[in-house]
Amino acid sequence: MKVQIHISLKPGVLDPQGRAIHHALEGLGFSGVNDVRAGRLIELDVADDISDAQLDEMCSKLLANMVIENYRIEKLENA
Repeated sequence: MKVQIHISLKPGVLDPQGRAIHHALEGLGFSGVNDVRAGRLIELDVADDISDAQLDEMCSKLLANMVIENYRIEKLENA
């Protein structure tokens, strides 16, 4: 089974990478972008019997920094 873990900074946490992207977009002449928040995508190929609780534990213990990040688990159908 294919699983995607979407990791993003919590609201209120400074995002220097997002600010750099925003600045670069403005420098390239793109207007109308109000804010940029950068995140990460982790793709896992796991056994079909891996439970939601196990996936959640993987995220909270290793994949995401729970102090400053949120995560969302997405199971991909027919992947």
